[in-house]
Amino acid sequence: MSIKISAVEALDLWRGAIVESVRREAPDLSARQMALLLTVYLTPPPHTVRGLAISMNVSKPAITRAVDRLSEYGLVKRKIDEQDRRSVLIQRTVKGSVFLREFGDIIVSAAAASAAQGS
Repeated sequence: MSIKISAVEALDLWRGAIVESVRREAPDLSARQMALLLTVYLTPPPHTVRGLAISMNVSKPAITRAVDRLSEYGLVKRKIDEQDRRSVLIQRTVKGSVFLREFGDIIVSAAAASAAQGS
């Protein structure tokens, strides 16, 4: 599926989604936290701090801080890797799945509102 929109239209869509998301009683995530959350949910597991740091080209301490915060919100969880007990896996949670599904719905609504304004 290909969507043709201008940079300004894309930014306005993002603005609409972000404004709606901060109105809700959901966690207000930083861009880094949202990028990490989306990476964990939209790319195939397993996910480790080291692997996420490499794939996102971000330092391991930055990933650890983001995982700490996302864990506090219940959006991801840590689990010891049974294959390599030195490694910690970052896993999805039901709460995280619901959060992202609702955020996806916000984006769809923002896109519909933007389209309605444009017509």
